[in-house]
This record gives sequence, C-alpha cells and structure tokens, in this order.
Amino acid sequence: MSWADASPVSVRVPATSANLGPGFDSFGLALGLYDVVTARVAPEGLAIEVSGTGADTAGAGEQHLVVRAMRTAFAHLGGQPPGLLLACVNAIPQGFGLGSSAGAIVAGLLAARALAGSDGTAALSDGDVLRLATRMEGHPDNVAACLAGGLTIAWDSGSESASSPGAKVARLTPLPSIGAVLCVPGSPVLTSAARAVLPPEIPHAAAAANSARAALLVAALTSRPDLLMDATEDFLHQRYRAAAMPATAALIAALRATGVPAVVSGAGPSVLAFIQDGTGPKPGDVTAIAGPDWQVQALAVDTEGARVV
Repeated sequence: MSWADASPVSVRVPATSANLGPGFDSFGLALGLYDVVTARVAPEGLAIEVSGTGADTAGAGEQHLVVRAMRTAFAHLGGQPPGLLLACVNAIPQGFGLGSSAGAIVAGLLAARALAGSDGTAALSDGDVLRLATRMEGHPDNVAACLAGGLTIAWDSGSESASSPGAKVARLTPLPSIGAVLCVPGSPVLTSAARAVLPPEIPHAAAAANSARAALLVAALTSRPDLLMDATEDFLHQRYRAAAMPATAALIAALRATGVPAVVSGAGPSVLAFIQDGTGPKPGDVTAIAGPDWQVQALAVDTEGARVV
C-alpha cells in the first residue's frame, strides 16, 4: 500500500451512554459531546499531541488507545505507514461511563481507514469497523452508538464468519423532544471495578422484569416519552453497583423521587437524566438537585455518529 499521497484526516466521535437503565451491554445513546482526532502519515516515527481530557496520555506511544486502534486497522488493511503524527482534542471525560475508550477506538479505526483512501474504504467496511471495535472494547454497546449515532441496540450473533459477522447493531432515532442532562462527579470509577461487583446470576423474576423494561424503553425513547420513568427502571446492575458508587446511587434516587428519569451512565459513576422539551423538569432542576459536587451539562442526542470531518 502506498502512503505517499495520503492526506491528513480528522475524525469526530461522540460521547456515548450505555445501558440506559435496563439495556445492559446492549443499549447505547450518542451524545453531543465530542473528541476530535487528526492523523497524518509521516516519513518515520510516532508523535502524539493530546489536549483537553487525558492530556497525560500523550507520552503513551504505541500503547495509546487511538494508536493501537490505528495499528489494528492498518494490519487489517495489509500494511503500516512509515510514521504517524497524531493530535487529539478531547472533551469526553475519561473513566466516567461516557464511552471515552470506545470513542478512541472508533476514531483510530476510522482515521486509519481514511488515511488509506479508497483502498481502505474497500477493504474495511462499516461492519468490519464495528467488529474490530467490539473486539478491542470487549462489548458492542458504546462502540455501536459511537459509530451509528442516535439510539442503538447492539448484540453479538455468536460467531464471526462471512455469514455471521459477530457484533451487529440496529439504529433508532429518539424523539427530537428528548434531551439529556449529564451529571459528572469529581472522581472516576474503573469499568473493571464496576463490573466486579455484579453477581454471576440473578433471579428469573428480575430477568423477566428487566426484559419488559428494556422493551418499554425503546417505545419510550421513540414514541412514548411519558413512559420514561417506568422504562428506565433497572433490575440487572444498578442496585448491585450502588455500594461501589454511593453518591451516584443517591443522586439517581433523588432525581427519580422528583420525577426525573435518571440512570447510571454506562458503568458509572456519571448519571444521565432524560428531559423533554416543554414539559416536566428542566436542566436547572437537575442542577439544583445534584448540587455543587457534580458538573451538570445539558446535551443534545447526537444523530450523526462518528464521521470524518
């Protein structure tokens, strides 16, 4: 593969909130908060600049997650460039359940594909990107929402072959009247730690109740926002994680007690609250309930997903 004519590329990736209450490891929502990665081929070596969140990762070299994703894509395409220059401008908080790692992986894969030009587009399909990103991330919920935008339902077909490519995604468009309010605490929580407190088994009744809520959430976000309170009730993971992030659990309880549909964002510790234009609680109400220990920000739902800009 020839890299002599490769033009610099920039990729914008949205933050994502996974689970959304009952959609454990399957539902994802893209949010209007973005990281931007700019990459170009260099004659040799690797240079990384990072501004915004995660600026301390600039010295990670080949272990930087964006670089690792690019190397994965280049290997799939059949050849590595002689050198890389990488600039990351990050706004997605890292370690707070907002898909920062999924964004880095998707950005790296798409940047590598774009640098390879038409050869990259032909050899690395969107399905391939989803499959590689899921393999790197370990689960498809955040990467699917990051790639497709909007509301996504991701699942694994159980194997990887030409007829069954592994991770798959269905994309839906939430009602434009539904917005999100993000509440971010001062300290992050490792996803591995949040997963470690989950029990290996749950009661059949809890699984049945969660199935109903997950189905209801699709209806609530796409056509029946009046159902959001019931639809965001979870029986699989949030109650088990409460002890590991008590401030998160307390804020969710306080918001829901005042009629705000609120959930743990991904593995936490951030909280995602849903609001509706023209009715019900407003972002200022969420800010008042959260108090000074939380950074509160109203966000639109991103409907474009990751894209080369």
